Amino acid sequence: MTKAGTTVAAAPAPVRAPRLPRRRGIELALIVLAVLLSVYGYCAVGLARTGSVPPGAVGYGAGLGVLALFAHLAVRIRAPYADPLPLPIGVLLNGLGLVLIYRLDLETPGDRAAPTQLVWSTLGIGLFIGVVLVLRDHRVLQRYAYVCVVAALVLLALPILFPAVNGARIWIRIAGFSIQPGEFAKVLLAVFFAAYLAANRSALAFTGRRLWRMQFPTGRVLGPIVTIWVVSVGVLVLERDLGTSLLFFGLFVVLLYVATGRTGWIAVGLLLAVVGAVAVGRLEPHVNGRIEDWLHPFATIQAGQGPNQLAQSLFAFAAGGVLGTGLGLGHSILIGFATKSDFILATAGEELGLAGLAAIVLLYALLVERGYRAGLALREPFGRLLAVGLASIVALQVFVIAGGVTGLIPLTGMAMPFLAQGGSSVVTNWAIVALLIRVSDSARSQYDGREAP
Repeated sequence: MTKAGTTVAAAPAPVRAPRLPRRRGIELALIVLAVLLSVYGYCAVGLARTGSVPPGAVGYGAGLGVLALFAHLAVRIRAPYADPLPLPIGVLLNGLGLVLIYRLDLETPGDRAAPTQLVWSTLGIGLFIGVVLVLRDHRVLQRYAYVCVVAALVLLALPILFPAVNGARIWIRIAGFSIQPGEFAKVLLAVFFAAYLAANRSALAFTGRRLWRMQFPTGRVLGPIVTIWVVSVGVLVLERDLGTSLLFFGLFVVLLYVATGRTGWIAVGLLLAVVGAVAVGRLEPHVNGRIEDWLHPFATIQAGQGPNQLAQSLFAFAAGGVLGTGLGLGHSILIGFATKSDFILATAGEELGLAGLAAIVLLYALLVERGYRAGLALREPFGRLLAVGLASIVALQVFVIAGGVTGLIPLTGMAMPFLAQGGSSVVTNWAIVALLIRVSDSARSQYDGREAP
Protein backbone atom coordinates (compact mmCIF):
# COMPACT_ATOMS: atom_id res chain seq x y z
CA MET A 1 0.00 0.00 0.00
CA THR A 2 1.43 3.41 -0.95
CA LYS A 3 0.63 6.93 0.03
CA ALA A 4 2.51 9.97 -1.35
CA GLY A 5 5.13 7.67 -2.76
CA THR A 6 5.83 5.96 0.55
CA THR A 7 5.39 2.23 1.04
CA VAL A 8 3.82 1.24 4.35
CA ALA A 9 4.46 -2.35 5.41
CA ALA A 10 1.66 -4.19 7.14
CA ALA A 11 2.29 -5.06 10.80
CA PRO A 12 3.25 -8.71 11.23
CA ALA A 13 0.69 -10.92 12.91
CA PRO A 14 1.61 -11.95 16.44
CA VAL A 15 3.23 -15.36 16.63
CA ARG A 16 1.62 -17.65 19.13
CA ALA A 17 3.76 -20.06 21.06
CA PRO A 18 3.13 -23.74 20.36
CA ARG A 19 0.74 -25.44 22.74
CA LEU A 20 2.44 -27.40 25.49
CA PRO A 21 2.00 -31.16 25.57
CA ARG A 22 -0.31 -32.26 28.37
CA ARG A 23 1.52 -35.57 29.01
CA ARG A 24 -1.48 -37.33 30.54
CA GLY A 25 -0.69 -40.45 28.54
CA ILE A 26 2.75 -40.60 30.17
CA GLU A 27 1.12 -40.27 33.57
CA LEU A 28 -1.31 -43.12 32.85
CA ALA A 29 1.50 -45.40 31.65
CA LEU A 30 3.54 -44.69 34.78
CA ILE A 31 0.49 -45.36 36.97
CA VAL A 32 -0.01 -48.74 35.32
CA LEU A 33 3.66 -49.53 35.94
CA ALA A 34 3.36 -48.45 39.59
CA VAL A 35 0.32 -50.68 40.14
CA LEU A 36 2.01 -53.65 38.46
CA LEU A 37 5.14 -53.24 40.62
CA SER A 38 2.99 -53.10 43.75
CA VAL A 39 1.08 -56.24 42.78
CA TYR A 40 4.37 -57.97 41.97
CA GLY A 41 5.66 -57.14 45.44
CA TYR A 42 2.46 -58.46 47.02
CA CYS A 43 2.77 -61.73 45.10
CA ALA A 44 6.49 -62.00 45.91
CA VAL A 45 5.72 -61.83 49.63
CA GLY A 46 3.17 -64.61 49.35
CA LEU A 47 5.45 -66.84 47.28
CA ALA A 48 8.31 -66.35 49.73
CA ARG A 49 6.20 -67.06 52.82
CA THR A 50 3.74 -69.75 51.69
CA GLY A 51 4.96 -70.83 48.24
CA SER A 52 1.78 -69.58 46.52
CA VAL A 53 0.28 -66.35 45.27
CA PRO A 54 -1.83 -64.69 48.01
CA PRO A 55 -5.57 -65.15 47.38
CA GLY A 56 -6.18 -61.41 47.65
CA ALA A 57 -3.65 -60.40 44.99
CA VAL A 58 -6.25 -59.78 42.30
CA GLY A 59 -8.45 -57.75 44.63
CA TYR A 60 -5.48 -55.76 45.87
CA GLY A 61 -4.32 -54.95 42.36
CA ALA A 62 -7.81 -54.11 41.16
CA GLY A 63 -8.52 -51.88 44.15
CA LEU A 64 -5.27 -49.96 43.87
CA GLY A 65 -5.66 -49.70 40.10
CA VAL A 66 -9.21 -48.33 40.30
CA LEU A 67 -8.24 -45.74 42.91
CA ALA A 68 -5.26 -44.65 40.83
CA LEU A 69 -7.43 -44.49 37.69
CA PHE A 70 -9.99 -42.23 39.39
CA ALA A 71 -7.16 -39.97 40.58
CA HIS A 72 -5.76 -39.86 37.04
CA LEU A 73 -9.16 -38.96 35.58
CA ALA A 74 -9.52 -36.13 38.09
CA VAL A 75 -6.14 -34.76 37.02
CA ARG A 76 -6.97 -35.20 33.34
CA ILE A 77 -10.21 -33.22 33.75
CA ARG A 78 -9.21 -30.44 36.14
CA ALA A 79 -5.42 -30.18 35.88
CA PRO A 80 -4.53 -31.20 32.30
CA TYR A 81 -1.14 -29.46 32.33
CA ALA A 82 0.00 -30.87 35.67
CA ASP A 83 3.34 -32.59 36.10
CA PRO A 84 2.89 -36.28 35.16
CA LEU A 85 5.25 -37.64 37.86
CA PRO A 86 3.85 -36.82 41.36
CA LEU A 87 0.74 -38.99 41.07
CA PRO A 88 2.54 -42.18 39.85
CA ILE A 89 5.23 -41.68 42.52
CA GLY A 90 2.54 -41.41 45.19
CA VAL A 91 0.80 -44.56 43.89
CA LEU A 92 4.06 -46.55 43.84
CA LEU A 93 5.17 -45.46 47.32
CA ASN A 94 1.70 -46.08 48.76
CA GLY A 95 1.49 -49.48 47.09
CA LEU A 96 4.95 -50.46 48.33
CA GLY A 97 4.00 -49.34 51.82
CA LEU A 98 0.94 -51.60 51.75
CA VAL A 99 3.14 -54.50 50.60
CA LEU A 100 5.64 -53.98 53.43
CA ILE A 101 2.91 -53.67 56.05
CA TYR A 102 1.20 -56.81 54.74
CA ARG A 103 4.54 -58.62 54.88
CA LEU A 104 5.00 -57.60 58.52
CA ASP A 105 1.39 -58.55 59.32
CA LEU A 106 2.28 -62.16 58.49
CA GLU A 107 4.63 -62.10 61.50
CA THR A 108 1.95 -60.64 63.81
CA PRO A 109 -1.36 -62.44 63.15
CA GLY A 110 -2.99 -60.67 66.09
CA ASP A 111 -2.09 -57.21 64.82
CA ARG A 112 -3.07 -56.83 61.19
CA ALA A 113 -2.48 -53.27 60.02
CA ALA A 114 -2.61 -53.63 56.22
CA PRO A 115 -6.45 -53.63 55.91
CA THR A 116 -6.69 -50.48 58.01
CA GLN A 117 -3.90 -48.85 56.04
CA LEU A 118 -5.74 -49.69 52.81
CA VAL A 119 -8.84 -47.91 54.14
CA TRP A 120 -6.77 -44.85 55.04
CA SER A 121 -5.12 -44.96 51.61
CA THR A 122 -8.56 -44.95 50.01
CA LEU A 123 -9.53 -41.91 52.07
CA GLY A 124 -6.25 -40.23 51.12
CA ILE A 125 -6.77 -40.78 47.39
CA GLY A 126 -10.37 -39.61 47.83
CA LEU A 127 -9.06 -36.41 49.41
CA PHE A 128 -6.61 -36.07 46.52
CA ILE A 129 -9.47 -36.31 44.03
CA GLY A 130 -11.55 -33.81 46.03
CA VAL A 131 -8.74 -31.25 46.19
CA VAL A 132 -8.00 -31.53 42.46
CA LEU A 133 -11.66 -31.23 41.48
CA VAL A 134 -12.74 -28.50 43.91
CA LEU A 135 -9.64 -26.31 44.17
CA ARG A 136 -9.51 -24.65 40.76
CA ASP A 137 -6.84 -22.10 41.73
CA HIS A 138 -4.28 -22.54 44.51
CA ARG A 139 -4.28 -18.78 45.11
CA VAL A 140 -7.68 -19.11 46.78
CA LEU A 141 -5.88 -20.59 49.81
CA GLN A 142 -4.08 -17.28 50.37
CA ARG A 143 -7.38 -15.72 51.48
CA TYR A 144 -7.72 -18.23 54.31
CA ALA A 145 -4.22 -17.90 55.76
CA TYR A 146 -5.34 -16.88 59.24
CA VAL A 147 -8.13 -19.46 59.29
CA CYS A 148 -5.47 -22.08 58.50
CA VAL A 149 -3.15 -20.96 61.30
CA VAL A 150 -5.95 -20.93 63.91
CA ALA A 151 -7.04 -24.41 62.83
CA ALA A 152 -3.42 -25.61 62.93
CA LEU A 153 -2.86 -24.36 66.49
CA VAL A 154 -6.10 -25.94 67.67
CA LEU A 155 -5.14 -29.26 66.10
CA LEU A 156 -1.69 -29.10 67.69
CA ALA A 157 -3.09 -28.37 71.16
CA LEU A 158 -5.81 -31.03 71.19
CA PRO A 159 -3.55 -34.03 72.06
CA ILE A 160 -2.57 -32.34 75.34
CA LEU A 161 -6.01 -33.35 76.62
CA PHE A 162 -5.37 -37.04 75.92
CA PRO A 163 -3.00 -39.52 77.60
CA ALA A 164 0.52 -40.02 76.27
CA VAL A 165 1.32 -42.95 73.99
CA ASN A 166 4.90 -44.29 74.03
CA GLY A 167 6.04 -41.18 75.87
CA ALA A 168 4.48 -38.59 73.51
CA ARG A 169 1.13 -36.79 73.45
CA ILE A 170 0.52 -36.69 69.71
CA TRP A 171 -2.59 -38.86 69.36
CA ILE A 172 -6.32 -38.35 69.81
CA ARG A 173 -7.98 -41.65 70.68
CA ILE A 174 -11.78 -41.93 70.92
CA ALA A 175 -13.65 -45.26 70.97
CA GLY A 176 -10.80 -47.13 69.31
CA PHE A 177 -10.40 -44.50 66.59
CA SER A 178 -7.17 -42.51 66.58
CA ILE A 179 -5.71 -39.66 64.52
CA GLN A 180 -2.55 -37.59 64.71
CA PRO A 181 -3.61 -33.92 64.36
CA GLY A 182 -0.04 -32.69 63.86
CA GLU A 183 0.00 -34.34 60.43
CA PHE A 184 -2.83 -32.10 59.23
CA ALA A 185 -1.43 -29.04 61.00
CA LYS A 186 1.79 -29.13 58.98
CA VAL A 187 -0.07 -28.48 55.71
CA LEU A 188 -2.14 -25.69 57.27
CA LEU A 189 0.98 -24.02 58.65
CA ALA A 190 2.68 -24.31 55.27
CA VAL A 191 -0.25 -22.40 53.73
CA PHE A 192 -0.04 -19.71 56.43
CA PHE A 193 3.74 -19.30 56.22
CA ALA A 194 3.55 -19.07 52.41
CA ALA A 195 0.74 -16.49 52.47
CA TYR A 196 2.31 -14.29 55.16
CA LEU A 197 5.80 -14.35 53.67
CA ALA A 198 4.45 -13.67 50.18
CA ALA A 199 2.59 -10.60 51.44
CA ASN A 200 5.57 -9.26 53.42
CA ARG A 201 8.58 -10.48 51.46
CA SER A 202 9.79 -6.97 50.55
CA ALA A 203 9.63 -5.74 54.13
CA LEU A 204 11.39 -8.88 55.34
CA ALA A 205 14.22 -8.50 52.84
CA PHE A 206 14.85 -4.75 52.70
CA THR A 207 13.82 -3.19 56.03
CA GLY A 208 15.03 -3.43 59.60
CA ARG A 209 18.32 -3.11 61.40
CA ARG A 210 21.73 -4.41 60.41
CA LEU A 211 23.66 -6.49 62.95
CA TRP A 212 27.17 -7.34 61.85
CA ARG A 213 26.69 -8.49 58.26
CA MET A 214 23.04 -9.46 58.62
CA GLN A 215 19.99 -7.27 58.18
CA PHE A 216 17.08 -8.24 60.42
CA PRO A 217 13.48 -7.20 59.63
CA THR A 218 11.50 -5.01 62.00
CA GLY A 219 9.63 -6.63 64.85
CA ARG A 220 6.31 -5.44 63.41
CA VAL A 221 6.88 -7.52 60.27
CA LEU A 222 8.73 -10.52 61.66
CA GLY A 223 6.91 -10.65 65.01
CA PRO A 224 3.60 -12.30 64.01
CA ILE A 225 5.13 -15.19 62.10
CA VAL A 226 7.81 -15.78 64.76
CA THR A 227 5.09 -15.81 67.43
CA ILE A 228 3.08 -18.43 65.54
CA TRP A 229 6.20 -20.53 65.04
CA VAL A 230 7.24 -20.30 68.71
CA VAL A 231 3.74 -21.22 69.91
CA SER A 232 3.47 -24.21 67.57
CA VAL A 233 6.94 -25.54 68.39
CA GLY A 234 6.39 -24.89 72.11
CA VAL A 235 3.18 -26.93 72.09
CA LEU A 236 4.96 -29.78 70.32
CA VAL A 237 7.78 -29.71 72.87
CA LEU A 238 5.23 -30.00 75.68
CA GLU A 239 3.73 -32.97 73.86
CA ARG A 240 7.22 -34.48 73.39
CA ASP A 241 6.69 -34.58 69.64
CA LEU A 242 10.23 -33.54 68.76
CA GLY A 243 10.06 -34.87 65.22
CA THR A 244 7.19 -32.60 64.18
CA SER A 245 8.72 -29.63 66.04
CA LEU A 246 11.94 -30.15 64.07
CA LEU A 247 9.87 -30.34 60.88
CA PHE A 248 8.11 -27.05 61.62
CA PHE A 249 11.39 -25.37 62.47
CA GLY A 250 12.98 -26.51 59.22
CA LEU A 251 9.91 -25.47 57.22
CA PHE A 252 9.98 -21.99 58.79
CA VAL A 253 13.68 -21.47 58.03
CA VAL A 254 13.43 -22.75 54.45
CA LEU A 255 10.47 -20.54 53.56
CA LEU A 256 12.05 -17.52 55.23
CA TYR A 257 15.18 -18.06 53.15
CA VAL A 258 13.19 -18.51 49.92
CA ALA A 259 11.09 -15.41 50.61
CA THR A 260 14.03 -13.11 51.41
CA GLY A 261 16.90 -14.68 49.47
CA ARG A 262 19.21 -14.10 52.46
CA THR A 263 21.51 -17.04 53.25
CA GLY A 264 22.04 -15.67 56.75
CA TRP A 265 18.71 -17.17 57.79
CA ILE A 266 20.13 -20.63 57.15
CA ALA A 267 23.03 -19.93 59.51
CA VAL A 268 20.70 -18.50 62.16
CA GLY A 269 18.40 -21.49 61.79
CA LEU A 270 21.19 -24.01 62.21
CA LEU A 271 22.50 -22.15 65.27
CA LEU A 272 19.07 -22.07 66.92
CA ALA A 273 18.53 -25.74 66.07
CA VAL A 274 21.77 -26.72 67.80
CA VAL A 275 20.97 -24.61 70.87
CA GLY A 276 17.44 -25.99 71.08
CA ALA A 277 18.55 -29.58 70.62
CA VAL A 278 21.14 -29.30 73.40
CA ALA A 279 18.67 -27.65 75.78
CA VAL A 280 15.83 -30.11 75.15
CA GLY A 281 18.20 -33.08 75.21
CA ARG A 282 19.43 -32.16 78.68
CA LEU A 283 16.10 -31.11 80.21
CA GLU A 284 13.72 -33.71 78.76
CA PRO A 285 14.35 -37.31 79.96
CA HIS A 286 12.44 -38.86 77.05
CA VAL A 287 14.59 -37.03 74.52
CA ASN A 288 17.75 -37.60 76.54
CA GLY A 289 17.12 -41.35 76.39
CA ARG A 290 16.90 -41.26 72.61
CA ILE A 291 20.11 -39.29 72.38
CA GLU A 292 21.87 -41.84 74.59
CA ASP A 293 20.59 -44.66 72.39
CA TRP A 294 21.89 -42.80 69.36
CA LEU A 295 25.33 -42.22 70.87
CA HIS A 296 25.62 -45.78 72.21
CA PRO A 297 23.36 -48.02 70.08
CA PHE A 298 24.99 -51.25 71.28
CA ALA A 299 25.13 -50.38 74.98
CA THR A 300 22.22 -52.70 75.85
CA ILE A 301 23.98 -55.60 74.13
CA GLN A 302 27.14 -54.98 76.10
CA ALA A 303 25.07 -54.83 79.28
CA GLY A 304 23.54 -58.24 78.51
CA GLN A 305 20.03 -56.86 77.92
CA GLY A 306 19.83 -57.64 74.21
CA PRO A 307 19.73 -55.23 71.24
CA ASN A 308 17.47 -52.20 71.36
CA GLN A 309 15.37 -51.00 68.42
CA LEU A 310 18.10 -48.90 66.85
CA ALA A 311 20.62 -51.74 67.08
CA GLN A 312 18.15 -54.16 65.48
CA SER A 313 17.53 -51.61 62.73
CA LEU A 314 21.26 -51.37 62.00
CA PHE A 315 21.48 -55.16 61.94
CA ALA A 316 18.60 -55.27 59.44
CA PHE A 317 20.32 -52.84 57.08
CA ALA A 318 23.55 -54.82 57.34
CA ALA A 319 21.79 -58.12 56.65
CA GLY A 320 20.23 -56.72 53.49
CA GLY A 321 23.51 -56.09 51.72
CA VAL A 322 23.38 -54.74 48.20
CA LEU A 323 20.43 -56.69 46.76
CA GLY A 324 18.54 -57.66 49.91
CA THR A 325 17.24 -60.95 51.24
CA GLY A 326 14.08 -60.78 49.13
CA LEU A 327 10.56 -59.69 50.09
CA GLY A 328 9.23 -61.81 52.93
CA LEU A 329 12.59 -63.34 53.83
CA GLY A 330 13.97 -60.81 56.32
CA HIS A 331 13.83 -60.66 60.11
CA SER A 332 13.16 -56.99 60.76
CA ILE A 333 10.11 -57.93 62.86
CA LEU A 334 12.65 -58.40 65.68
CA ILE A 335 12.82 -54.59 65.93
CA GLY A 336 9.59 -54.63 67.92
CA PHE A 337 6.36 -52.65 68.12
CA ALA A 338 7.53 -49.80 65.85
CA THR A 339 8.46 -52.04 62.92
CA LYS A 340 5.42 -51.03 60.87
CA SER A 341 5.72 -47.33 61.65
CA ASP A 342 8.99 -45.70 62.75
CA PHE A 343 11.28 -48.47 61.46
CA ILE A 344 9.54 -49.70 58.32
CA LEU A 345 12.46 -48.37 56.29
CA ALA A 346 14.61 -51.03 57.97
CA THR A 347 12.36 -53.71 56.44
CA ALA A 348 12.84 -52.13 53.02
CA GLY A 349 16.60 -51.97 53.56
CA GLU A 350 16.85 -55.60 54.65
CA GLU A 351 14.58 -57.20 52.05
CA LEU A 352 15.24 -54.89 49.08
CA GLY A 353 18.88 -54.16 49.90
CA LEU A 354 20.89 -51.05 49.23
CA ALA A 355 19.67 -51.01 45.63
CA GLY A 356 16.00 -51.02 46.60
CA LEU A 357 16.55 -48.50 49.38
CA ALA A 358 18.35 -46.16 46.96
CA ALA A 359 15.44 -46.48 44.53
CA ILE A 360 12.97 -45.51 47.26
CA VAL A 361 15.06 -42.51 48.27
CA LEU A 362 15.31 -41.47 44.62
CA LEU A 363 11.52 -41.59 44.33
CA TYR A 364 11.23 -39.20 47.26
CA ALA A 365 13.95 -37.00 45.80
CA LEU A 366 12.15 -36.89 42.46
CA LEU A 367 8.87 -35.95 44.14
CA VAL A 368 10.60 -33.12 46.02
CA GLU A 369 12.39 -31.95 42.87
CA ARG A 370 9.13 -31.76 40.92
CA GLY A 371 7.63 -29.68 43.71
CA TYR A 372 10.56 -27.25 43.63
CA ARG A 373 10.40 -27.12 39.84
CA ALA A 374 6.71 -26.22 39.87
CA GLY A 375 7.31 -23.50 42.45
CA LEU A 376 10.20 -21.94 40.58
CA ALA A 377 8.18 -21.86 37.34
CA LEU A 378 5.44 -19.71 38.88
CA ARG A 379 5.55 -15.94 38.62
CA GLU A 380 3.47 -15.18 41.73
CA PRO A 381 5.14 -15.52 45.16
CA PHE A 382 2.43 -17.35 47.10
CA GLY A 383 2.35 -20.35 44.79
CA ARG A 384 6.14 -20.43 44.67
CA LEU A 385 6.42 -20.47 48.47
CA LEU A 386 3.57 -22.97 48.84
CA ALA A 387 5.14 -25.46 46.42
CA VAL A 388 8.57 -25.11 48.02
CA GLY A 389 7.06 -25.47 51.50
CA LEU A 390 5.08 -28.61 50.66
CA ALA A 391 8.04 -30.21 48.90
CA SER A 392 10.26 -29.30 51.85
CA ILE A 393 7.85 -31.05 54.24
CA VAL A 394 8.40 -34.29 52.35
CA ALA A 395 12.17 -33.73 52.15
CA LEU A 396 12.52 -32.95 55.86
CA GLN A 397 10.42 -35.96 56.86
CA VAL A 398 12.48 -38.34 54.76
CA PHE A 399 15.73 -36.90 56.10
CA VAL A 400 14.63 -37.03 59.74
CA ILE A 401 13.23 -40.56 59.52
CA ALA A 402 15.94 -42.10 57.36
CA GLY A 403 18.60 -40.38 59.46
CA GLY A 404 17.05 -41.73 62.64
CA VAL A 405 16.74 -45.38 61.65
CA THR A 406 20.24 -45.46 60.14
CA GLY A 407 21.87 -43.85 63.17
CA LEU A 408 22.76 -40.57 61.47
CA ILE A 409 20.67 -38.48 63.92
CA PRO A 410 18.63 -39.35 67.04
CA LEU A 411 15.25 -40.98 66.53
CA THR A 412 12.23 -38.67 66.42
CA GLY A 413 9.24 -40.99 66.07
CA MET A 414 7.84 -39.72 62.76
CA ALA A 415 6.21 -41.75 59.98
CA MET A 416 7.86 -42.29 56.61
CA PRO A 417 5.62 -40.65 53.96
CA PHE A 418 3.32 -43.21 52.28
CA LEU A 419 5.39 -46.21 53.47
CA ALA A 420 4.76 -46.38 57.20
CA GLN A 421 1.64 -47.42 59.07
CA GLY A 422 -0.32 -44.30 59.96
CA GLY A 423 -3.67 -43.14 58.62
CA SER A 424 -3.22 -39.45 59.34
CA SER A 425 0.15 -39.48 57.61
CA VAL A 426 -0.98 -41.14 54.39
CA VAL A 427 -4.05 -38.90 54.09
CA THR A 428 -1.96 -35.77 54.63
CA ASN A 429 0.67 -36.82 52.11
CA TRP A 430 -1.99 -37.37 49.46
CA ALA A 431 -3.22 -33.84 50.16
CA ILE A 432 0.34 -32.58 49.63
CA VAL A 433 0.57 -34.40 46.28
CA ALA A 434 -2.79 -32.93 45.24
CA LEU A 435 -1.64 -29.39 46.01
CA LEU A 436 1.61 -29.96 44.11
CA ILE A 437 -0.47 -31.19 41.16
CA ARG A 438 -2.56 -28.02 41.30
CA VAL A 439 0.49 -25.75 41.50
CA SER A 440 2.28 -27.54 38.66
CA ASP A 441 -0.82 -27.24 36.48
CA SER A 442 -0.88 -23.48 37.09
CA ALA A 443 2.85 -23.23 36.42
CA ARG A 444 2.65 -24.88 33.00
CA SER A 445 -0.75 -23.55 31.87
CA GLN A 446 0.44 -19.95 32.28
CA TYR A 447 2.68 -20.50 29.25
CA ASP A 448 0.23 -22.43 27.07
CA GLY A 449 -0.88 -20.70 23.90
CA ARG A 450 0.57 -17.33 24.91
CA GLU A 451 1.90 -14.99 22.29
CA ALA A 452 5.62 -15.39 21.78
CA PRO A 453 7.62 -12.28 22.64
